Amino acid sequence: MIDIRPARRTEGVREYYFSLKNKEMARLNEERASRGEDRIINLGIGSPNGMPPAAAIGKLVSTAPLPGQHAYQSYTGSPELRGAFASWYARYYGVTLDPAVEIQPLVGSKEGILLASLAFLNAGDKVLIPDPGYPTYSSASRLVEAEIVTYDLKEENGWMPDFDALESADPDSVKMMWINYPNMPTGAKPTEELYRKTVEFALRHNILVINDNPYSFILNDKPLSILSFEGARECCLELNSLSKAHNMAGWRVGMIAGDSSLIAQVLKVKSQMDSGMFRPLQMAAVEALSAGPEWFAELNAEYRRRRDVVHAIYDALDLRYNPDSAGLFVWGGIPADHPLIKDYAAGKSLGERLSDRLLYDTGVFMAPGAVFGRNGSNYIRCSLCADVPTLEQALMKIKAL
Repeated sequence: MIDIRPARRTEGVREYYFSLKNKEMARLNEERASRGEDRIINLGIGSPNGMPPAAAIGKLVSTAPLPGQHAYQSYTGSPELRGAFASWYARYYGVTLDPAVEIQPLVGSKEGILLASLAFLNAGDKVLIPDPGYPTYSSASRLVEAEIVTYDLKEENGWMPDFDALESADPDSVKMMWINYPNMPTGAKPTEELYRKTVEFALRHNILVINDNPYSFILNDKPLSILSFEGARECCLELNSLSKAHNMAGWRVGMIAGDSSLIAQVLKVKSQMDSGMFRPLQMAAVEALSAGPEWFAELNAEYRRRRDVVHAIYDALDLRYNPDSAGLFVWGGIPADHPLIKDYAAGKSLGERLSDRLLYDTGVFMAPGAVFGRNGSNYIRCSLCADVPTLEQALMKIKAL
């Protein structure tokens, strides 16, 4: 084998944590099956297990057999899809977008994190990333060789940025900032004050803010877009998707919105990377985006039932949590003297120790908070993407431990 060395830009990036963990759980499930034990209950990943809107599935089925649907599609997405995204934003966020030039459909909003990083960051540029936060913000920044500057989110501040601390940390040298509310992993909800302060901060220091907004409809009665705030068009882009709000994670349909000059830069990169989205997917997404408030009411009624069981799990584990958190996860704070981990796996963070204890001794997996940053070390994250009977089964296993 010849010596093929990977690019230096990949040296700071490892395989995604949940990819590695899924491999481990697959191996553990084989061992458990050989012993006649049930499979691990995976409460780690936020992959919705509900069905998409029936109209979306129907449109996909009816459109796919038609002639002309299987060719390359426009890099900018179909007019119908861009128009549907614009109508969605007007209806639920009160934001007017020009579908021709202010919306770029994406293969899921995760794609947009890398595209935006490629479009706007040079090697050495500074980018502000929340801690705790979505790991892909950091990995995309490393892949484009940007300099990561983390900013603290802490429980005592309601998991909100400390703008006084940001002002004292040389913000004029920063080029981009990532924010994400409802926050993953903490479940903190956005506020009007948060978005106003963020826009003012960005305008003062010439920073491009990208708001990652896929959880805005989940257990959140007041969806907000940063683009609805004065001055945001000058300094902000927003990512969104159908993955969480419409149970369509595997469909990979997302968008990025903002000023036409910024969207044009994203398109410049995207047009080098793919050849458009399958048209029947786009038409199905149009149907999903037309769903009315009753869709979200039913969706959230189910998530509230699930959240209640997760609260019972956390009560059984004696963890701190916000009973009104939003998004697909519940974030639990772990006491330093927690009896389940008092003499267990010394040297690891509290979250890693409790996650390991639950996985290996009960067959229930929850994500350790350290995956999301140093400030998550003493926390654990439980997904709401399992039905109530499965969550109740997990509760019984944990109570037995």
